[in-house]
Parts: sequence; structure tokens; C-alpha cells
Amino acid sequence: MKDETVADQARLAVLVLQRGLRGLDRAMRRPVRVLAARRCRVPERLVIAPQDIRTADPTVAEDIYSGYFVFDGKAVNTRGASPFEVEPPSEAWAAALAGFGWLRHLRAADTALARVNARALVGDWIVGRGGGAAPNWPPEVVARRLLSWLSQAPLILEGADGVFYRLFTRSLARQADALLAAIDRGLAGLPRLTAAVALCQLSLCAEGLGRLQRRASRLLVGELGRQILPDGGHASRNPQALLDLLLDLLPLRQSYAARGLPPPTPLLDAIDRMIAMVRRLRHGDGALALFNGMGTTRPDVVATVLAYEEARGARPAEIGPSGYLRLAAGSATVIIDAGPPPAPAYAAAAHAGTLALEFSHGAQRIVVNCGAPTVAQPAAREASRATAAHSTLVLDGRSSSLFARLGPLRGLLYAGPRRVSVERDAGPDGPVTLSHDGYARPAGHLHLRRLSLSPDGLRLSGEDRLEPAPGARPRRLGFALRFHLHPALRSVPARRGSAVLIACPDGGRWLFEAGGLPLAIEESISFAQAEGPRRTEQVVLHGHVPDLSAVAWSLSRVDGDLTDS
Repeated sequence: MKDETVADQARLAVLVLQRGLRGLDRAMRRPVRVLAARRCRVPERLVIAPQDIRTADPTVAEDIYSGYFVFDGKAVNTRGASPFEVEPPSEAWAAALAGFGWLRHLRAADTALARVNARALVGDWIVGRGGGAAPNWPPEVVARRLLSWLSQAPLILEGADGVFYRLFTRSLARQADALLAAIDRGLAGLPRLTAAVALCQLSLCAEGLGRLQRRASRLLVGELGRQILPDGGHASRNPQALLDLLLDLLPLRQSYAARGLPPPTPLLDAIDRMIAMVRRLRHGDGALALFNGMGTTRPDVVATVLAYEEARGARPAEIGPSGYLRLAAGSATVIIDAGPPPAPAYAAAAHAGTLALEFSHGAQRIVVNCGAPTVAQPAAREASRATAAHSTLVLDGRSSSLFARLGPLRGLLYAGPRRVSVERDAGPDGPVTLSHDGYARPAGHLHLRRLSLSPDGLRLSGEDRLEPAPGARPRRLGFALRFHLHPALRSVPARRGSAVLIACPDGGRWLFEAGGLPLAIEESISFAQAEGPRRTEQVVLHGHVPDLSAVAWSLSRVDGDLTDS
């Protein structure tokens, strides 16, 4: 394992040991009476149903009725059998089925057949192998199912008899019990916040759950304070986490109002800050920047979230604890990962992309990162998280952060840059200088990046520099400066190989230069396409330090024929 020094392996071992000891300590100190204290009462009746603001497609209802279930890029024909009895093609497919988010498509169909089908499938789950209590399902799947059943309760319960109604409400209580038990066992991270949202929704939708409402609200407020950063980002630094949470938190805000209760102030504040952060991370085409687990952006989701914005004009500070810096001029936007990796508890999907940038002009994204796969593909997921999949400098073939390779924490980003600095010159529109020390210990160098965007947005200038880390012994190491291009672009060599001409679908052309140094056009891959992975290109400059310790480069809008003859 090239990237894992003895010290790093020791840190990982300590992390594993600490997690195990904390869990054992909690188990030993927890009295048996907690089991009775956490018991959720069976709701007397449901009085409201939260709105599901996710986009629904009524044509999917026809596929479901015909026995076709498509999740995680995989289609299964149940051939008349219960979907809960077929062998799932992947864990992600099984989780999507058990989460019941697909019920919204049946509700969108708005037919008697869809309502009967929905009730039959939910009933099949309750009395069949699932049993409603879901002892073997991850808490995040249980929370998703609870939220789905509550929002689609009008669809499920219309025309139902008293027996089914009682089965349904008892199942809701059992699932709430499962979430409360998971929370008592130390459930952490984003699943804990999602569980809090689900428990709050249940307590608001049902009568007679005042005790649960008080506990769930306290839990929600605590987790919002812990996980939603002051600038509105999530502790995972994953833009997708923001969208997913907002799709749950916005209906929750409405549920408080529907019950005539004031929503907790931290909930309202968190929503406002999160929406402002979504705006900060958005390119001109409406897509969010591809950092730390972000894949394909569904335009309808972003539009839905922004439609609920109430604190119009709210803007986070230039750079806050989320660590994302935005430069904007004319029609151009530059978004930079200028923060350290998230804490290990939130780093399961984090990327080694420190100081990576994305550049867009108008609705055209030009320089991008590779993004995250839309389906569960372990090899692709691992490749997408490496520094080489980002538009930044890669030293000695290493990633700037380290990932666990073996054991129960495989894939966890557990070590990376400890110090990431950001300095502005000449006011808020001046050049910005950034640095990180992710290569200091393994390779003995600091990475510095200086960026400047022209006032008209038609020229992005940069310099990437490698400096010896304090106390390090200089070594001759290779590096690659990478700029991944959006799949819609085409690039050709120009100026005898010292420049690259980039053509956009709208007819615009951009010239990439690096002070006369030779540039290569190499293959790349975009994981952030709705249709799946797609081939693309990247502009790469290869060099060695200390032979070449600084590279000045620029990306400029141009006219005229600059290609090699």
C-alpha cells in the first residue's frame, strides 16, 4: 500500500480501536430499562401526510404494476412474485426497494389500480419477510421507508379497512422502535440526522405521540447543530448530502406548520443556510460542483429546492468551514475545494480533491472533476475518489488523502491535508493563493495554487507550485497537473503542442497554455453523467520536481484558427 506510511497505518488502527471501545463502553453502561423507555406508542391515527417534493413519474407506475423494478441501474422482472422475495442484484437495489421511495410514482399515476397496487405491496412487506420491524436493515433504509410511508399514506390507506390500518400503524411504531434503538446504540453521521427527521415526521403526522415529538425534536436540533456547518454545508462536505437533506427538511418544516406548531428555530436557520450553500456550489447550467461524492445533478431537484427559498439573497461568507471558494466574473464561475477532508465519521464518500477546481462559462462547464458514479460500482467509486480524478496537481502518483484499503473501514478517508490555507490579494475580487500539506509527510512537498479570474470572466490564470515541506529532504519526484474536460467538449493540440484548443458545443473556443511547456491530451472519464460513465479528455502537464517546481498556466476565450497545421 504505497500511500500508507507506518504512522498512517498506526493512526488507522487507533481509529478502529477507539470506535470499538466506544461502542463497548456504551453497551456496558446502558441499562436494560432503556428498552422500555424508547418504546414508541402505536399511533392512534394519522392526521397529516407530509408532501413528497421529489419528482415523480407516473409511467414508472405501469412498470411496477407489470413487475419491473429498476434501481441502481439494474432492472428486475419479478414475474408475478413478490419483489421482496426475489434475489436482489445488488445491495443498493435491495435498499432502494426496501426504502419505498418508488411509491411516489404510483401516487403520481393517481389511479385506482395504482392505489390497490401500493397497498398490496406495503401489505406484502408488513406480513411477509420484511415484517415491518426491519431488524436486519441499516437505519438509513428504515428511516427512508418511514418517510416514504408517511408521505404516501393517502395513497396506501385510501379504501383500506380497519385491519390493514392497524397493521400499518403498528408497523410504523415498530420501525420507529428500530430507529430509536439504533440511536441508543450510537448511530452517527448522516444516518442519525435522517433518523431524527423520520421520527419527527412520525410524531407530527400521528396523534398521541407527544413524548416522541419532544424527544425527536431535541435530537433533530442537536444533529442540525452538529452536522450543518455555519455556512450551510454538511459536515461530509458532499453537495449531494445537502440536496438529499433539503428534500426531507423542507417537508418537515411544512409539517410543523400544518400541525399549528412553530418549527424549531435551528431548523429554519439550517434550511436557509443550506439553500444559500446550494447556490454557492451551482454552475451556470444549474449543476452542482463535483466534489466529495457529488455525481449527476438532477435539475428538477435543484429547482425544487430553490423554489422553497425564503431568505432571498442570503449568502454565506466568502469561505466558511465547508471549505468551498467561489470566484465569479462576467459569465464565468470557478469553484474550488479549499478545505481539509471531513472528519472520519463523515468521510465514507469523501474525495482526495483538495485544491481541485471547476470552471464554467455561462451554461457550459469546461474544466470539471470526474464526479461520483451514479450506481454502486466499487472499482469506479474507488477511482473517482483519487486525486488523479480531480483537476489539480498529483505528486508522485499519490493521492493527497489516504483511504483505508482493508478491513471493516475499507474506503474510509482517514488521513489527508491537515492545513489548507486561503489568502486573498487586493480585496474580494483579487487573486487567491491556496496551499495544502497533504503531500508533506509522504512526499516532502507543499502544494501551492494561485488563481486569478479576469473581470470579464474570459481568462482564468493560475500557477501551481511545489515547495519543500519544513524539515523535508528534497527528492526528485514526478508530478502531473491535470485539467479534466466536460464530455461535451473537444480538444486538439495547438501551437506545436504547447497549447490545447478546446471547442464547446455553442461554438465558443478556449485556449489552454502553460508558458510554452508541452501539454498532453489524455483520456479521462466522467462518472457524473445520467447515462453512466462516459469517455472524455483531460489536459495534462507532466514534470519533475525540483527540475520544474512551478507551472504558470491560463485558460482564455479565443477567436481565430490556432490549431497545428
